Amino acid sequence: MIDELKKEIEGVKHSFLKEIEQLQSPENFSALKERYLSRKKGVISSLLLRLKEFAPAEKPQAGQAINVFKAFIETTLAGVEEKLTGSRGGAETWHDHSLPASALPIGRFHLIASIKQQIEDLFLNLGYEIALGPEVELADFNFTKLNIPEHHPARDEQDTFFLEGHDELLLRTHTSPMQVRYMLAHKPPFKIISPGKAFRKDDPDATHSPCFHQVEGLLVDRGIHFSHLKGTLEAFCRSFYGPDIVLRFRPGYFPFTEPSAEVDISCFLCSGGRSDCRICKGSGWLEILGSGMVHPQVLRNCGIDPDEYSGFAFGMGIERVAMVKYGVPDLRLLYENDLRLLGQFG
Repeated sequence: MIDELKKEIEGVKHSFLKEIEQLQSPENFSALKERYLSRKKGVISSLLLRLKEFAPAEKPQAGQAINVFKAFIETTLAGVEEKLTGSRGGAETWHDHSLPASALPIGRFHLIASIKQQIEDLFLNLGYEIALGPEVELADFNFTKLNIPEHHPARDEQDTFFLEGHDELLLRTHTSPMQVRYMLAHKPPFKIISPGKAFRKDDPDATHSPCFHQVEGLLVDRGIHFSHLKGTLEAFCRSFYGPDIVLRFRPGYFPFTEPSAEVDISCFLCSGGRSDCRICKGSGWLEILGSGMVHPQVLRNCGIDPDEYSGFAFGMGIERVAMVKYGVPDLRLLYENDLRLLGQFG
């Protein structure tokens, strides 16, 4: 009986391998798997049912032969299935090219990338150039030439990522170093914006991140006054947020501009008329960017005579702009890649 069973198993194995060679589609594979491994009418199940025909002394040997064959079938089918599904990347897959194409979701820019592009387009229309610089920067460009002396808190390692073993190399804390690089390489007049990543030792919370995005602007020419700065920012904000936006300039301090001003815009959602406004919380104003006239010492540091030329600069956080415009309550939501959030934009 045992010899007959083993002979039968060899015959079934031969047929099984022949069918594997002739597989032509995933549908054929499913039918083959059902035929051999089905619990009710499968080939393996039929062999197991025959165990009752064996004498008690032969049953263990017969059962072992059937289980070995079952393991061979399962291992072989698993290998074939892996090849069909292409789970290892380079594996061959079957395609029915007569079928219509699958409906794929339409991709869109991430919200941060979209806001960055919108800002760039608006300033390009105002005649600005885009200037890009390195993210690993010299302390001289990131601090000293921007009128930030060595004793300034911003230069402390608590705020800045310095490269290990290099006191003069760091991850830029703003995109302003590109303004220095541009002024050193070009003669006025010029007007540029410098978008990109910046890095600071901030603990992640609702409004801070150790890596964030900025867009900074610079214009240098003869006869530039604060009114030119106000006009430029009004044109930008009304184009970006809406034509009825009102700007408010508050005195501020930045080492590289003098005078300096924080810029607020009137709430574009409620205009300050609702205490429950999700954007301005009833204050009627939204802080949006920092700005000012380029400090004369910064111009001197870059080889530009402040008696002949003047200029203005401004900077804004792209995440901040996105949060204000779309009412995103937590900065971290922009980095979590949650399609339920990101799918609302674009």
